[in-house]
Amino acid sequence: MPESDTVTLEIEDEVATLTVDRPEKLNSMNVETLEALREGIAEAEDADVRALVLTGAGEDAFIAGADIGYMKDLDTTEAQAYAELGHDIARSLETFPAPTVAAINGYAFGGGCELALACDLRVAAENAVFGQTEIDLGIVPGWGGTQRLPKLVNDEVARRLILFGERIDALDAEEYGLVGEVVAGDQLDSHVDELTDDLAAQPKFALAAAKEAINASYGMSLSDGLTYEKRVFSGLFGTPDQREGMDAFVNKRDPDFE
Repeated sequence: MPESDTVTLEIEDEVATLTVDRPEKLNSMNVETLEALREGIAEAEDADVRALVLTGAGEDAFIAGADIGYMKDLDTTEAQAYAELGHDIARSLETFPAPTVAAINGYAFGGGCELALACDLRVAAENAVFGQTEIDLGIVPGWGGTQRLPKLVNDEVARRLILFGERIDALDAEEYGLVGEVVAGDQLDSHVDELTDDLAAQPKFALAAAKEAINASYGMSLSDGLTYEKRVFSGLFGTPDQREGMDAFVNKRDPDFE
């Protein structure tokens, strides 16, 4: 478990749940919390879980952003180190070897929105509010928002969110493609449980390979990406996933993946 009272890690049925637990601060992230998040993600990876959920404690906030009180007096070198810490955590979510799900309950501003963007899937409660609000502080997103947001929503939407610091509600976020689903607040936990149960039952090697191939597409030309996909596809032949999945299909039974 992370050695911090600001982040909790629970693992049940091969699903890890990381919860930012600072509800009195709307789950904003100070350095201690960021370091605990990084440790928790590493522990979940070591535990070989089949899915990872990121969420926030309480009903008001997912993660309301970074610790502005800490940031306000940073010099350029210190700000660079702080940005690198946030990027490291976002990248570890993005490259985690199993699907990651952001369960967004309440405010997801600034760095909180950026960590949600780094997850594979995003499910929002009806009361969720999103915003890349850094412009109001005289800065820009520093944990990947300028790069991941335009790839997820259309260019105009991304520019408005970043240039104006606009806040949008959960339904608008779903319409723009920022989240995949919106559910009632009292159904968020149970819905995410069902989602991760389904993910945990999927073929592990194939899920990891699919995630890796999708991520690779953002840094490759179409031609290179298609070549990469063929290599990933063929590399799964002979794995337990492929053997079990195809045998189950041929014999008209449900697969039982390892």
